[in-house]
Amino acid sequence: MHDTEQFYEGVYEVKKILVVDDMLVSLMMTENMLASNYEVVCASSGKEAIEVYRQERPDMVLSDLRMPGMSGYELQATLQNEYNTIIPFMFMTADHDEQTEVQGFENGAMDFIKKPFRPDILLRRVANILQTVEKIQGLRKTAETDALTGLINKASSEEQLKEICKSEAGALLMIDLDSFKAVNDIHGHAMGDKVLIVFADILREIMGKDDLIGRMGGDEFVAFCKGIGDEGEIIDRTRAANEMLVAEAKKLMGEDLAIPLGTSIGCVFVPIEGTDFAELYQKADKALYVVKQRGKHGCFVYRSDRKLNEMEIADTMSLSNMEVILEERGHDEEALILHPDNFRTVYRFLRRTFRAERHSDCIMLITLSAADEDEELLADAGDQFLEMLKANLRRSDVVSKSNTTQFIVLLYNIGASNVPDVIERIKDCWSAEPLGAKIKFECEWDLMKVDDQ
Repeated sequence: MHDTEQFYEGVYEVKKILVVDDMLVSLMMTENMLASNYEVVCASSGKEAIEVYRQERPDMVLSDLRMPGMSGYELQATLQNEYNTIIPFMFMTADHDEQTEVQGFENGAMDFIKKPFRPDILLRRVANILQTVEKIQGLRKTAETDALTGLINKASSEEQLKEICKSEAGALLMIDLDSFKAVNDIHGHAMGDKVLIVFADILREIMGKDDLIGRMGGDEFVAFCKGIGDEGEIIDRTRAANEMLVAEAKKLMGEDLAIPLGTSIGCVFVPIEGTDFAELYQKADKALYVVKQRGKHGCFVYRSDRKLNEMEIADTMSLSNMEVILEERGHDEEALILHPDNFRTVYRFLRRTFRAERHSDCIMLITLSAADEDEELLADAGDQFLEMLKANLRRSDVVSKSNTTQFIVLLYNIGASNVPDVIERIKDCWSAEPLGAKIKFECEWDLMKVDDQ
């Protein structure tokens, strides 16, 4: 097997290279040198190369540097701007000026080769580029993948869905495993992991090959089904998921399985209900809540034109069902992130109970600032800072983002002597973040006082 090929499920995947040269003889000679190891597609100008790239999506581009109409540099910039990604480029040139290479590498070229060149030298340099790209892609995939299930992880799911919801039509699904906590409690966490792995495989099977599937954490998943706008299709997929899950769970835990394991799915159609991922996710969450009220193991589609009484269930529920709705979803060990309105409710409740419970709580205001007051940079920093707080405070602490640069934190039952240690931990954790060196923060705090009213 060539070292430039990959083996997938018994099939060799040959890499594809786009060769661009306005000199026909040189183009044909380069194609001939590469043809023994690669699939080669050709273009005789920058303009033609753009069209070929769109159709063929090659693994790398080998381009002459100086061409009439559009230079190799311009071709590289055009493609990378269009696809918003780094495209592996190697340039061919008869120019021996070292400054040419310097400029090329500054523009993102991965290598240069001087004309005329030997076939073995060309093949080795192309192979080196492709191997480097594979290593980078492998590292990126590892960073974006949930280690247990192999699905896209939460951070990558949210990042991709923000873009998908702006440009694609389809169904955004919020997917939750019903009664999963009972699996961990009765059969142990190792069995719980097996169920999560099986469920991830089920989602892969019932979704389309172009659909996005991600794990948001715990027993919560997300999916985007491209081109789906039919409620019946969502119902069919939900039914299939539940049937397959029960069958696989019985294989793992026995035919006498007593746990009511299943899945509930909240759905919202895009762009009918909007294109902003955060708003769509909230709507899918509301739809999921309806499924939980109705007894789980089903799906519900959020529609803004539905009457309120269609979005809520008037039937009387048992206490156990109500507990499922209130408690089952989410078992994060991180701080609780709340909307400012919900934060206010929690704050007022603690003020009311202060005298009776005798707990010592701290309220904290954190303000971000940048030397150049770059609003875009501050917005990015705000998102990073919120995630940092969530990950590094206790699960009993509550955080709310009141605006782009300010955060209000409630430290439950902490005591004044411990607050400085928390602030130091926040400083240390923030300094390790990508924007920690550019964005500073100030912190004001005070112990909560009793509500005399």
